[in-house]
Amino acid sequence: MNFVFISPNFPEAYRWFCVRLRENGVNVLGVGDAPYDFLHPDLKWALTEYYRVGSLEDYDQVLRALGYFTGRYGKVDWVESNNEYWLELDAQLRTDFNITTGPKAHEIGKYKSKLAMKEYYQKAGVPCARCAPVTSLEAGLDFVRETGYPVVVKPDNGVGAVATWRLEDDADLRRFFQVLPETPYLMEEYISGSVVTYDGICGAGGEVLFAASHVTRNSIMDMVNKHVPTYYYVEKEVPADVEAAGKATLKAFGAASRFFHLEFFRLTADKPGLGRTGDIAALEVNMRPAGGYTPDMLNFSQSADVYRIWADMVAFGELRHVYNGPHRYCVYAGRRDEVRYDVSLGQLEARCGSHARLFTRMPDALAGTMGNQVAIACFDTMEEVDAFVETAFRLRDGG
Repeated sequence: MNFVFISPNFPEAYRWFCVRLRENGVNVLGVGDAPYDFLHPDLKWALTEYYRVGSLEDYDQVLRALGYFTGRYGKVDWVESNNEYWLELDAQLRTDFNITTGPKAHEIGKYKSKLAMKEYYQKAGVPCARCAPVTSLEAGLDFVRETGYPVVVKPDNGVGAVATWRLEDDADLRRFFQVLPETPYLMEEYISGSVVTYDGICGAGGEVLFAASHVTRNSIMDMVNKHVPTYYYVEKEVPADVEAAGKATLKAFGAASRFFHLEFFRLTADKPGLGRTGDIAALEVNMRPAGGYTPDMLNFSQSADVYRIWADMVAFGELRHVYNGPHRYCVYAGRRDEVRYDVSLGQLEARCGSHARLFTRMPDALAGTMGNQVAIACFDTMEEVDAFVETAFRLRDGG
């Protein structure tokens, strides 16, 4: 089996996808724009060959890379990046090389367009917020007359609440329309809720091989725009309503042989047309792992190895390992360099003791959403999770 991994060096933890594939006997080939000497030694071991391009944005260069691999190793069976930014590149390569193990160019839109996602969520029976394409000020005013304020405007094709804003009144709406973005935007009714996810890996028939769920209490939009504390935690077990909504959504999308990251709101206030406090409503579908160090957090929480589960799915089409270890809450705190905290990152790690799992730096490309300083720990109770979060974000006097 020939597997081409696009940008296998970023994030750095993605090397484990390649390592686990190599351990399963897969011929792993890499295409990226980083110099070979910059690759982690584990990644160098996992790759049979690495083809460096000047830019992954230049499709002709990447096309030539796959043409070279095809000539040298035979037909390419898989192309994946597991990275939101390169999903359309993956799909176009599958189209041009007739690779059938993932969505092709004409199929990728339903995983990238937030407007297109609504249709599939509705097919799954999951309530969706009302939304409309951003076209004109008059259309926007008509929309808010129907929904009321606040409303959210966001790119139809975007990730991580980047370039997403909440509009509170007509003045905000008029300011937004004074300088319209060049990319397609949506306007959506605002939902008061925390974000809950259904994360995992499904097989060729859509069967779920592994699943977990994490919760983000603070608004992701406010994390990006206002730098409110960035934290979330993986649940010990997947809530029953999240599992039901997640499986129905996967079926509606026809998901197969994918790492998936499905996002839902859990309403914190009644919302006519959507549900009552505590109910689930649709947010977004992502056919790739959740961002940052979340795959590692799933491992820490569930005593699992999602990199191996995914590689087993690719190589063998089934789950080859059983994970019966303890389940714990795994919490992430993303701290910002410009903020004066009461304790340093090193002091926070020391206080966690045996609960500490990963304390490091977030790559700059992800720090806007995730924070600069990474603190990840596991606990048995939510009281311990809350105490960790309080300590992690407590400000120094005058901070």
